[in-house]
Amino acid sequence: MKLDRSKWMSILSKSSDKSLANLFQSTEIYSDYKILKKPEIGSVMVRGKIGGTGELFNVGEITITRCSILLNTGKMGFSYIQGRNKKKAITAAICDALMQTHLSPQIRNKILIPLIKEEELRKKNIAKKAKATKVDFFTLVRGDNL
Repeated sequence: MKLDRSKWMSILSKSSDKSLANLFQSTEIYSDYKILKKPEIGSVMVRGKIGGTGELFNVGEITITRCSILLNTGKMGFSYIQGRNKKKAITAAICDALMQTHLSPQIRNKILIPLIKEEELRKKNIAKKAKATKVDFFTLVRGDNL
């Protein structure tokens, strides 16, 4: 599976904070970095489309945390995550920067692939729960108007 930058940043931002922290810690990859823009919390407007294809409308605002780091190798990493988690923002930014180095295969295999599998399992569980609540409606026809 090929991962471009937008895909791996999406995976990092959508992951659970505990999973990302545990997986990053388990890689035992430590790289010197400098924080360019310390994690800051703000909000962004979320837009949607009616029926997924119609007119755009403002759904509402969500809270995000963003961060920028610079590795000692010169590679920059960025993160934009939903919620108020400064540690996760830093970890995601470090992973983004490391994915641009020779360590990208390790980050991909030890962090991103497990996060993808976790997300797929989460989606399957949601679909399973939704399927359990499915109701089939039917109409009985009375013979009055035949």
